[in-house]
Amino acid sequence: AHHTTEDVAIAIGRAFSESLGERRGIKRYGSMLLPMDEALVMSAIDISGRGMAVVELDIPSEKIGSQFDTELVEEFFIAFARELGATIHLHQIAGKNSHHIVEACFKGFGRALGDAVAINQLAPDEIPSTKGTIN
Repeated sequence: AHHTTEDVAIAIGRAFSESLGERRGIKRYGSMLLPMDEALVMSAIDISGRGMAVVELDIPSEKIGSQFDTELVEEFFIAFARELGATIHLHQIAGKNSHHIVEACFKGFGRALGDAVAINQLAPDEIPSTKGTIN
């Protein structure tokens, strides 16, 4: 399960990276505060070119159902961040139900990622970085 989860994240992260090319015109940043019943998770992303994930979750059970190891949530986001070249933060604010916490992570992150890859209508031809612009 560990290697499958990591490999899926690697494949998806690479696919996103390749589809974004040089990142021209994207907003770069996205965030979402997502409630899922009693759970509340903040997700944020910066498509910075630097891959790292900070995952602060207090998931009460080791498994969801009989199949999914909850420790794999962090492993997925670490691999995805590394392959995309993004800084990802997932922070649990509230929650007691493991399923709701994990669902809030993935749904919130999907929304944050959608915002980050959206075209910036104010600068649709610009690469969203100031790196290398100071002489």
